[in-house]
Amino acid sequence: MTTNADEPQPRPRPRRRAPAGAAVLREDVTEAIRAAVFEELAAVGYARMSIEGIARRAGVGKTAVYRRWRSKLHLVLDLVSALAVQGLPAPDTGSLESDLRLLYEVTSRALRHPLASQIIPDLQAEAARNPDIAEALQKALREGQDSVARGIVTAAVTRGDLRPGLDHTLALDLISGPLYWRSVVIRTPKLPKGYLAALARSTAAALKAL
Repeated sequence: MTTNADEPQPRPRPRRRAPAGAAVLREDVTEAIRAAVFEELAAVGYARMSIEGIARRAGVGKTAVYRRWRSKLHLVLDLVSALAVQGLPAPDTGSLESDLRLLYEVTSRALRHPLASQIIPDLQAEAARNPDIAEALQKALREGQDSVARGIVTAAVTRGDLRPGLDHTLALDLISGPLYWRSVVIRTPKLPKGYLAALARSTAAALKAL
């Protein structure tokens, strides 16, 4: 069968352009928003915090915030969860008392930071009304502070400083409780001189008595 060259030939179908993928989120913008969230939380608290205020403080549009988080709740939950991942450095001095002293020094500095001293009490109050925030805070504390304290106890047991089979839950309460009580609950503005050394010495003695 022959084809007349003068007959119109079917046009080739145009190639469809592949749909563009999701726009790349600039990391510097994301970090600016995260920093703005901490500052906004410290300034106005969770209840009064708004996406508009966060965007204004970060120097971006609201769209930039909503492209990353659906709401201020999701934003705060993400940041709190990130703190758990970062955690605290695990002391490894070879001595139970020295490990505790180093842990207390690092934790005390973190809790005395102006932003932390405003944000933590506010989020704790909000946690009483919001189970999602309560769960995120518990997870952050459990995976952050408790994981480091558990490492200190485990290392001390391995060295023979603490007896095997001690009550780990009680041990973690003894390690973490006093400093959080001072810094977060009653919010002592300045710790007495020598307090952290005395706390480390007393906690080590209490752990050995378990």
